[in-house]
Amino acid sequence: MPSEKGKAFPAQRQSQPGKETQMAPRPASGEFEYHGSAKLKGKAALITGGDSGIGRAVALAFAREGANVAFAYLEEDQDAKETRDMVEKEGVRCLAFRGDVGREQFCREIVEKTVGAFGRLDLLVNNAAEQHYLESIEEISAEQLERTFRTNIFSYFFMVKAALKHLREGARIINTTSVTAFKGNPKLLDYSSTKGAIVAFTRSLALALGDKGILVNAVAPGPIWTPLIPATFPEEKVEEFGKNVLLKRAGQPVEVAHSYVFLASEGGSYMTGQILHPNGGTIVGA
Repeated sequence: MPSEKGKAFPAQRQSQPGKETQMAPRPASGEFEYHGSAKLKGKAALITGGDSGIGRAVALAFAREGANVAFAYLEEDQDAKETRDMVEKEGVRCLAFRGDVGREQFCREIVEKTVGAFGRLDLLVNNAAEQHYLESIEEISAEQLERTFRTNIFSYFFMVKAALKHLREGARIINTTSVTAFKGNPKLLDYSSTKGAIVAFTRSLALALGDKGILVNAVAPGPIWTPLIPATFPEEKVEEFGKNVLLKRAGQPVEVAHSYVFLASEGGSYMTGQILHPNGGTIVGA
């Protein structure tokens, strides 16, 4: 259900990485809003950061389109259990992997476990991310910088490297970038930088894999109500979240999930190297 136009979210704050079970109101992931039509029947998908927010909405949408779904998450066990239960209610199989996608070995392991369980891998969604709100570049430690890059872009390399030998012609890789890749954010310098890297990664990987018939695209959401928001921003910023876009509201994860389904399905069969922009009306140049 879309956020009510101009309505403020209650002030709230969480510690990183944020938990959907603690959010008020809870994000709309598609449990009551998304209706599938077998667009992905028989496919197998692996989603990083699939326990909550956009990742959960994509997992549920894929399941309702008939795909078996595996997802990775860091440590949010209750969120992961909810997502797994929601996916399995759709009559498909679901695997949940707890671990750090910033570690290449973990990425290799979950790809092999997914293929071992489902017998194939058709859809890889690189979605895991973290962000930190800081006033100045001087506050960004070397440790935070490396951590953000490991989660937000290194993991995308690791996942593709591990998955590539299993991907057949017609397979899809869908990366999650952000509107910040195009317009920047002075308080999210390291996060915005990784999202810009994801745009270049997507375009370059599309060029590299075009001859194999593997399609590579990305989605660049604007302000979406996910656990990253109360886990990142001060309470007063949460109250105003999403009001500065043309539609005067934050988006919900289910509103973004449709873009991933499009790119994963036959509707996106003539698209590669492209970026979709569900961002509430922010006009970007590419």
